[in-house]
Amino acid sequence: MQPSPPAPGGVPESTLPVEAPETETLTPTELRLRAVLMAARFYGIDLDMNLYRGAVGEAYPSAAALVSWLRGQGLQAKALRLAWRNLFRFRETTPVVLLLRDGTAGVVVGADPGRDVVWLKSPTASDAEPPVAVDRLRLEEAWSGEVLMLRRATGQGEGEAPFTLGWIMGVVFKEKQLLRQISYASIVISMLQLVPPFIIMGTLDRVLEFNSLNTLYMLVVILVTFIFYETVLSWARRELVLVIGARVDTRLNLHIFSRLLSLPLDFFERSQAGETISRMREVFRIREFITGKLLDTFLDGFTLIVILPVIFYIEPTLAAVSIAVAGVITLIIMVFLRPVSQLVGQMIRAEHQKAAVLTETVNGIRTVKTLALEPQQRGVWDERVADAVNWRLAVGRLSNWPQTLVDPLQIFMSRGCILLGAYLAVAGDTSVDRGALLAFMLLSGRVATPLVGFAKLLQDFHEVRTAIGQIAKVLNNAPEVRSVTDGVRPQFEGRIEFDDVTFTYPLGQRPALNRVSVSIPPGSMVGLVGRSGSGKSTITRLLQGISREYTGAVKIDGVEMREINLAHLRRSLGIVLQDNFLFRGTVRDNITSGRPGLTTEDAVRAARLAGAEEFIERMPQGYETWIEEGSTNISGGQRQRLAIARALVTNPRIMILDEATSALDPESEALVNANLVRIGKGRTMVIVSHRLSSLVNCDLIMVMERGQLVDMAPHQVLLERCAIYRTLWNQQNRHIAAAQAATPALTQGE
Repeated sequence: MQPSPPAPGGVPESTLPVEAPETETLTPTELRLRAVLMAARFYGIDLDMNLYRGAVGEAYPSAAALVSWLRGQGLQAKALRLAWRNLFRFRETTPVVLLLRDGTAGVVVGADPGRDVVWLKSPTASDAEPPVAVDRLRLEEAWSGEVLMLRRATGQGEGEAPFTLGWIMGVVFKEKQLLRQISYASIVISMLQLVPPFIIMGTLDRVLEFNSLNTLYMLVVILVTFIFYETVLSWARRELVLVIGARVDTRLNLHIFSRLLSLPLDFFERSQAGETISRMREVFRIREFITGKLLDTFLDGFTLIVILPVIFYIEPTLAAVSIAVAGVITLIIMVFLRPVSQLVGQMIRAEHQKAAVLTETVNGIRTVKTLALEPQQRGVWDERVADAVNWRLAVGRLSNWPQTLVDPLQIFMSRGCILLGAYLAVAGDTSVDRGALLAFMLLSGRVATPLVGFAKLLQDFHEVRTAIGQIAKVLNNAPEVRSVTDGVRPQFEGRIEFDDVTFTYPLGQRPALNRVSVSIPPGSMVGLVGRSGSGKSTITRLLQGISREYTGAVKIDGVEMREINLAHLRRSLGIVLQDNFLFRGTVRDNITSGRPGLTTEDAVRAARLAGAEEFIERMPQGYETWIEEGSTNISGGQRQRLAIARALVTNPRIMILDEATSALDPESEALVNANLVRIGKGRTMVIVSHRLSSLVNCDLIMVMERGQLVDMAPHQVLLERCAIYRTLWNQQNRHIAAAQAATPALTQGE
């Protein structure tokens, strides 16, 4: 295929397919994202460009922004700057996204070195459309040299790897360049530290003995020069250490929060929130160890490498004594290491239990105040505080013993060696003079600190290992990452099928669903009724992808649930629960939360459909009214209607209402029920409700009993043929029957 003649402006339309007429209505951002989507489909990953969130004021996605987004979607991505000749390396491999200067993009799908052209495909082209041949001259007029390479992630990515000390050290060693610079600075600083002791030795041995002022002046100049360089290098090293600490801290926190969000919902349902939060706080202990004690001790190691040979040169006997004392210190710490580590583990667990009580009390403060449970909560809190304090006291007391035994040895290393050296000099067992002896004292002090630091590092390491274990109990649970990033993304019509589905909760004694089979046509309004524990909410959990360990098949529009991309599934559903959480923010932000690109008009439309518009307009600032934490400044009915509006804002084809009206007052419930027919128009609705009167207008009502589907039919049919449904209906409407029975008697009395 030959390129067509140049178009006006020097770049032919066929050469740069992103300039085709049909793309005039698309923005550069949309074109770049479509190019990325085209390349991702090569690996069988169907991305949703609506999930991309650009930075504020961003004209079009930068290479770095695209890389970050793709890595979060289960792909490995890298941005490079290449020359023309490098494009020919991809002629038989994977597609490469070219980022053009005008903010658009194209996809290189092949190359022909013999003709000196690459084959470029427009992001708006269909699969059947052939690519266009582009030569170097024409491409370089529009191409900046930036490319985006992507491929499917293989094995465990960084976000899925177990949280261990090895993983943490891998994060640290990613800063190889900075670590190398710090190492060079440490070696030079260690060498510069040798100068002052030797200057003092020269002063005592030469200046004082021969009264040589010229030598003294020269030594002063040398000393000042070296002090200046040591000061500058020390400042630079501290600056680099701060940068490494900030980067490691950032990566740790980003990873932990991302991994926490990837955990399945059932983990949070069976874990105490306070204990989980307390475990996550252990990251501060890890960060302080990695970027503080560990890095400092690592840097002190360079001091040992440089200074140890020198002190052995000055006085081998005293140097050997210093090393022996350091060995004794290490032995003492090793003896106490295991018992201290065990007590630290108990102390950390006690702190987690204390934090769990605090969090539970704060979250349930309304219940505590309403039921006057303050004395009981104080009692529980006192027990947890006493337990934590006792364990902390036990750790402190046991840790005090090795410190007490080590202190005199440290004092001997810094001060006793000089007395020993003086004795050896006087006794004539050594040739060391007074200048060398003083130099040894200064240098041995610099050796003692890292030697003792290495020994104490072992104790700190065991504490940090305990902290890592506490965090790992949370983060190393199986995440939903693969389900969120992989899978198909179908466009839903709303047909729901359960085919012989059986599901049992992990600690359940009997199946929550037992061989349930049902087919719900698209656009139907279906009610779910039954006694508590009959399996109603379990059906909605399976539809949301919260629980996937079932047998049989759950399908939406013929696609098995476990094959659907989990994030796509949940964004395509409208979910309203019995107790809905609203974020601290404006009414508009809560309605449009998690949906980038939606406007106030979309929020108004959803609020009107949910029956929330009338009370929003009465608020002081309308849709910009601030909702406080816990939704304390709005009523329960208002909160529920805002949740319904939030579920409707994306116009989902499938909606699930799980006891959505149970918290509403009669007026609000009547308003929502009156809107249900209008809300359900054109979409499939699954409504779980204990109030059967709200399900009378449903097309079908499923009656559940002990995890089995007993019957499914409209309301009138169920009243006639289903005993369970008729019993539930009579229980809830006996007052109506009583009133109807009393009416004839009253009439006769008149």
